[in-house]
Amino acid sequence: MAVTESSATAAVEAVFRIESARIIAGVTRIVRDVGIAEELAQDALVAALEQWPEQGVPDRPGAWLMTTAKHRAIDLVRRKKTYARKLAEVGRTLEDVPPPEPAEPDDIDDDLLRLIFTACHPVLSAQARIALTLRLLGGLSTQEIARAFLTTEPVVAQRIVRAKRTLATARVPFEVPYGEDRSARLSSVLEVVYLIFNEGYAATAGDDLLRPALCEDALRLARVLAGLAPREPEVHGLAALLEFQASRTAARTGPDGQPVLLADQNRARWDRLLIRRGFAALRLAGTGPYSLQAAIAACHAQAVRYQDTDWAMIATLYGRLAALTPSPVVELNRAVAVSMAEGPAAALELVDTLAAEPALRTYHLLPSVRGDLLARLGRTAEARTEFERAAALARNARERELLLERAAAAGAPATPGRRGAAGH
Repeated sequence: MAVTESSATAAVEAVFRIESARIIAGVTRIVRDVGIAEELAQDALVAALEQWPEQGVPDRPGAWLMTTAKHRAIDLVRRKKTYARKLAEVGRTLEDVPPPEPAEPDDIDDDLLRLIFTACHPVLSAQARIALTLRLLGGLSTQEIARAFLTTEPVVAQRIVRAKRTLATARVPFEVPYGEDRSARLSSVLEVVYLIFNEGYAATAGDDLLRPALCEDALRLARVLAGLAPREPEVHGLAALLEFQASRTAARTGPDGQPVLLADQNRARWDRLLIRRGFAALRLAGTGPYSLQAAIAACHAQAVRYQDTDWAMIATLYGRLAALTPSPVVELNRAVAVSMAEGPAAALELVDTLAAEPALRTYHLLPSVRGDLLARLGRTAEARTEFERAAALARNARERELLLERAAAAGAPATPGRRGAAGH
């Protein structure tokens, strides 16, 4: 049954956003080139935009896109003489490409794991690995990746192009490595999964605070990686962190999608199953960066009420994290914890030392935190200015609205600890 062009386009975009990583991974198995695979996935997207308005949205749109992309990959392999050897090796298995069976809810296709380990190959720089994997697996735009890296779009675009070229030139195998090779790539893989989850948990741009599909994919990948590397404490640390963070998802937005700050969240809506999974993973974690962040998240998870939160412990854990992985963002988070444990004056001193950090120059949470501290100190005019500056820097519409509301209310009496500094 035919559908309107606008509804078909919306369906294509929604399905492609969810399925693009799996499509690229499946096609990469055929063409052995992630750059070409991404182009073929885009070709399938164009075909859907042309056909679905007339023919209707298929019953299994993800399978339709996958099959279309794979058929185009097979045609390409057959056409190109340079792919003749590959065709001889795999041609017999490519005569018929049935639509893929729907995956189990907790299953990650093997091709997806192959793709993430391929994109994290040591032949690439650490920054290139992360940028490429966020692009291919997270479906993030160069703008979104640039925001995550606190860098510029041209820099990210260049990294991605060079990374694809390097993988093709080096003929990097499309596989999940074993032994020492897997260990060598694991840290980059973990960082990528972490950043993908973060983008889903607090979208850098757009109209929605959350992008649940990214969180779900990152959480599933973390669980699979924990099974792949059961003796790696940081894998369990990352899994624990994501379980804890994901447990709060339902409580982080209101009926209209507006952000709900941590202090105001209905903790009855926190997912207790995910919290239990988080504590189970935390017992296998170590003392690395993800494990420390998981321990911080655990402090929030075990507090029955917001006022029961052990902020002194959280500040201590952030101090350990800052010593292990020095970062202005970590220091900013530590300042928030200090503000809750020792008061806003002590925290403001820490925040003011971060003002000159180049990496935080366009980071909206710096003036947001500073505005919160100033409001709690009764310096309302200065607080209003900081909230307005934070709103101007924020690229997520929901966060911008919240910051503008805080700027407007800066002159009203504030309740200590119930504002934006504690996050959401």
